[in-house]
Amino acid sequence: MNSYATSAIRVLIADDHPVFLGGVRALLEGVPDLTVVGEASSGARALRLIAETRPHVAVLDVSMPEMHGIAVAKQLAAEAAPTQVIMLSAHDDRTYVRQALGAGARGYVLKRSVGENLLQAIRAVSGSGLYLDPAIADRFVPISDLIVPRAGGRCERGAPPLTEREREVIRLIALGFTNKEVAGKLGVTAKSVETYKTRASEKLDIRTRSKIVQYAMLQGWFQNLPQ
Repeated sequence: MNSYATSAIRVLIADDHPVFLGGVRALLEGVPDLTVVGEASSGARALRLIAETRPHVAVLDVSMPEMHGIAVAKQLAAEAAPTQVIMLSAHDDRTYVRQALGAGARGYVLKRSVGENLLQAIRAVSGSGLYLDPAIADRFVPISDLIVPRAGGRCERGAPPLTEREREVIRLIALGFTNKEVAGKLGVTAKSVETYKTRASEKLDIRTRSKIVQYAMLQGWFQNLPQ
């Protein structure tokens, strides 16, 4: 959690479509560990409200009047604001995803996705994680790219190397997938995923999702993604 930490995750939402904005608000207001602290219908208004309400997470529509969501994310990054950004978008094109992440967004969720995906994204990025909508994650970071050559590992000196399956599990978890979703992608049981995760965590001495994401970044697993 960032420096604005409270008992609940503080969320600001911004979208220029009132019906969609109302639907997102209704979804979040029914969740005990989330609090909606503001809503906006334009990027400029969202930026002002973020400064006023200091949310942990800002959920921004990519396309908004006055200032689009990616521009808001860039501005927040330039100001080193601790608010984490999730992009809500109708676009599943890699160009949009890369632009969003390059601007500093930590999550990308498609508007057509189920509400649970947005809830997972909010919880992931509020803990310094990264979340890509499952509908685009496989194309953006193919499973075939998850196996990193053992020689390329950067574990602490003397730490046992991760197995290929442990690396697969850790990277998918870093991307925001749940144990059940990882199990489905790898064709193993959720119990096996937890076992691989535990073994990798013990080898690397990392116990939290944020530390797992930091490790994944050090490995360069979020770099050199397909264009």
